Amino acid sequence: MARKKRTSGKRQLVAELVEQDDFLRPLVKELVQEVLEGEMREALRAAKSERTEARLGYRSGYRPRTLVTRVGKLELQVPQDRQGRFSTEVFERYQRSEKALVSALAQMYIQGVSTRKVKAITEQLCGHAFSASTVSRINKRLDEQLEQFAQRRLEEAYPYLILDARYEKVREGGYVHSRAVLIAIGISTEGRRCVLGVELANRETSTSWKELLRALRERGLSGVEYVVTDDHQGLRQAILEVLPEAAWQRCYVHFLRNALHHLPRKGDDDCLQELRWLYDRRSIDEARADLAAWLQKWQSKYAKLCDWVEEHIEETWTFYRLPLQHHKHMKSTNMLERLNEEIRRRTRVVRIFPNAESCLRLVRALAVEMHENWIEATRYLNMELFFEHKKEQLSRIEEAA
Repeated sequence: MARKKRTSGKRQLVAELVEQDDFLRPLVKELVQEVLEGEMREALRAAKSERTEARLGYRSGYRPRTLVTRVGKLELQVPQDRQGRFSTEVFERYQRSEKALVSALAQMYIQGVSTRKVKAITEQLCGHAFSASTVSRINKRLDEQLEQFAQRRLEEAYPYLILDARYEKVREGGYVHSRAVLIAIGISTEGRRCVLGVELANRETSTSWKELLRALRERGLSGVEYVVTDDHQGLRQAILEVLPEAAWQRCYVHFLRNALHHLPRKGDDDCLQELRWLYDRRSIDEARADLAAWLQKWQSKYAKLCDWVEEHIEETWTFYRLPLQHHKHMKSTNMLERLNEEIRRRTRVVRIFPNAESCLRLVRALAVEMHENWIEATRYLNMELFFEHKKEQLSRIEEAA
């Protein structure tokens, strides 16, 4: 008990310290400085003063550089080498999403749709206010980078595809509208998560999804065998037309939420809990056997729910075709939640975007940031299991024929 209290006290202390910029600034500075030193070590293949035959060059001091962050300005020392070959992406990658957020806020101020509070937020985030010309330059450079990312060729095959949409408020023609942000994430044959596309649409419709999927096809999207989405009819129709070869998995999390509409408000919690357990089975045969038992148990009490589940649950069991190790990750759209949470955290500050361009700019910048983090991380799934599993399934089909 005493240990639990001490741990709780430490967490509270850390939470209080984290809220103070003066505490965070030196920590962030130390972290970013270490990243710069690490990049130089990798570039030269040797640490400072290290004697090794693998060394590719020699250091040549430092040059000062300022990095503007949400915790204030960081005065950093960027290492240099004698040949001048070393360059770092730390500043550009760190500030890319910062620039997008700043430009959205600054545009609100410039266009007269903001208040002093917005200006204060901009100054707090960036350390100073931005002029219209500065915002224009930031936007131009950022838009060029984001457009290159959005139009890049998709050279790899992506067996797994996850699609979802979220809504942001945008001011257009004097009115505030909800615009759909369509997001596509793929898992490559190497097992790495990649942001494939981020587009803005008036609404989440079959037409808007078809346009996104066709654009991905034109950019080289191939090898899609399995798609995870919610039960949006327009999205399902788009998949059927553009990716007819892919198996469709209805997100089981959304399915369980939909089940609440067919259960009385004061319904038994055990009913849905036992339904959720069906998604933890090792095979579809086990799940179907347990479904029969579940229906028998609850049919007399919740006939409407049971009839609905029996009609639709097979749509949520497509993941049982995949290797067991992939079930946890591929039975829902939860993979997108990390990105959605980051988008939500940033867009909550803006609340209402001054135009569609600023909205798409911020969301794409965050998507690029997440994409690069995923690419550098260890692979998300072992896709060798997928291809081995597929080969075994084909062999069984041939034997049965």
